Amino acid sequence: MTEKNTSGRGTRDLRVKVKTAKGRKLSSTLWLERQLNDPYVARAKREGYRGRAAFKIMELDERFQFLKPGCRVVDLGCAPGGWCQVAVPKVNALGERAGKPVGRVLGVDLQEVEPIAGAEIHVLDFLSDGADAQVKEWLGGKADVVMSDMAAAASGHKGTDHLRIVALIEAALAFAFDVLEEDGTFVAKVLAGGAENEMQTVLKKAFKKVANVKPPSSRSDSSEKFVVAQGFRGAPEAWGQHPGAARDAESGGLTQE
Repeated sequence: MTEKNTSGRGTRDLRVKVKTAKGRKLSSTLWLERQLNDPYVARAKREGYRGRAAFKIMELDERFQFLKPGCRVVDLGCAPGGWCQVAVPKVNALGERAGKPVGRVLGVDLQEVEPIAGAEIHVLDFLSDGADAQVKEWLGGKADVVMSDMAAAASGHKGTDHLRIVALIEAALAFAFDVLEEDGTFVAKVLAGGAENEMQTVLKKAFKKVANVKPPSSRSDSSEKFVVAQGFRGAPEAWGQHPGAARDAESGGLTQE
């Protein structure tokens, strides 16, 4: 961002620059500088969201309109809670929109998450045995939307990171197949090219419409995209789950911007 210099000497750069402090790695300094200069980070603070990721699901919903009053939503790996914050008013979880059906927002994560008005937050490993049945019990039925902004923490080894990301997406999709209502929606963070070819084929068999998009709030230097699959038909018979690979992905840690 720049500001006009009234002396007529051009413009003055207002970008915040962070000096490298003793004991702080260069990567940490660059991350902090990026955060301080990110308009979405500033906007999230102004509007009370727990992170810039809130705007990703907001923009995806504005385009595809899957968060509707009365919907039952499951947010996998929901910490710190930005996606749940957006979903609550969209599905009318607090019942504040008179005359509209009241929805449910259920967030699950491996760690404790600060309470969010209108959302039900539980500590749960969605890869554990019986997790799908537990979620359906909490919801009182199946979900209309399963969404995930999870990403495996980077290890520094490109090949390993790729496998972890793919395994995590597969695990989220397998979970969605178990808990989604007919005609439901699956939304998840994927790789730069969108869902893997094999997974893309599975998605197109399981859903009526599949799109791979990069919302405006996703950083331009980020390799992330999101798959939005709508109109759930049911899991393909040939779909194979990979719980071992999925658990390896989770053991590497999860991140959410």
